[in-house]
Amino acid sequence: MSSKIEKVEKFLETHGIDYVTHHHPPLPTIELALEYWKNIDSTHCKNLFFRNHKGNRHYLVVFECHKELGIHALEKSLKQGKLSFASPERMERCLGLLPGSVSPFGLINDMGHQEMTKEHFENGHRVKLFLDADLQNAERLSFHPCDNTASTVISNADFIRFLEIWGGEYEWINVE
Repeated sequence: MSSKIEKVEKFLETHGIDYVTHHHPPLPTIELALEYWKNIDSTHCKNLFFRNHKGNRHYLVVFECHKELGIHALEKSLKQGKLSFASPERMERCLGLLPGSVSPFGLINDMGHQEMTKEHFENGHRVKLFLDADLQNAERLSFHPCDNTASTVISNADFIRFLEIWGGEYEWINVE
């Protein structure tokens, strides 16, 4: 098991969050993942990481995996200006993740910053999270545990607890 998966599981256990991890081959795309997810009773999510045009703000957008999300519609919905996909270097710096393994669990690497930089929001975090409002109705959610060789399922209530522990800003948005 990878050290990233171990770190996520230890974090969840430390905070009393129940989870189930399913191991599988590397699944860098939703199309590949759907074959392995078909027997996992959960709402599976797509996770995209963006930066603003100035490069000083970062946004993680999470939505149900069958939905499509156009960047122009997203820009209008988020009201954060022009967006582009963040580079692998930004992803590593802000979330401790590599492309193909983007996940809200990466937010555990967006905690406890000692010094503020231009990338930090006023709340001390580097990332603002936007969540598909339809996910509020999901009983269970699944995400890569910071490594695309596994999928970790947690209850919706535990996911909200996870977000509270993280302590950053999140917002529910409508993804059509």
